[in-house]
Amino acid sequence: MAANRTYLSPAEIPPVIPVFPLTGALLLPRAELPLNIFEPRYLAMVDDAIGGGRLIGMVQPDESLPAVEQGPQVHKVGCLGRLTQFGETGDGRYLITLTGICRFRIVEELATTTPYRQFRIDTSPFAKDFEASAGEAAVDREAVLAALAAFLEANKLEADWDGIRQAGTETLVNALSVMSPYGALEKQALLEAKDLKARADMLVAITQMMLARMPGDGEGSLQ
Repeated sequence: MAANRTYLSPAEIPPVIPVFPLTGALLLPRAELPLNIFEPRYLAMVDDAIGGGRLIGMVQPDESLPAVEQGPQVHKVGCLGRLTQFGETGDGRYLITLTGICRFRIVEELATTTPYRQFRIDTSPFAKDFEASAGEAAVDREAVLAALAAFLEANKLEADWDGIRQAGTETLVNALSVMSPYGALEKQALLEAKDLKARADMLVAITQMMLARMPGDGEGSLQ
């Protein structure tokens, strides 16, 4: 069934997908992104996805470009997700979770009759995304954990450290990137990082810069 399908290569991805443009939303391979769906056009998109391949693409609007008739222009790189959880609320909303499959590059937007936008995509530049744990050995895991610890301490937050230490490196890096409170440009940069090591290094660097800008006595330093 489509609900349980595993995608193993770019050849298995349909060339045209529905796309949800959403500022600040980051989806990455094998990471999860919860979404609260309430606009009619995106409710229709979810309905159609459930009845089809359960695939939805996430992209961020590109606020540096003027809007077009269909809506805001979007960044050229997004991530394709599979709808893995679905719930309805009493007020007409859907609560869904997407699980990332792979990144894609937009080729063109299609003229369609659906209320939501559809794009032709190319996933071939991101073939490595289909390989679980690819590049983990190159990641400085301790630097990622140190950045997380400093961020939590600076913001007086708690975390399940047993669960964090048991998580695989890819899961750790991608989940922290998805959950990070950083801006749209930082999240787009994390999405477009060439590999897991580059994403981890970028995540640490962004966290260091954020901590350096915070008022305080320097206790948040990662050094």
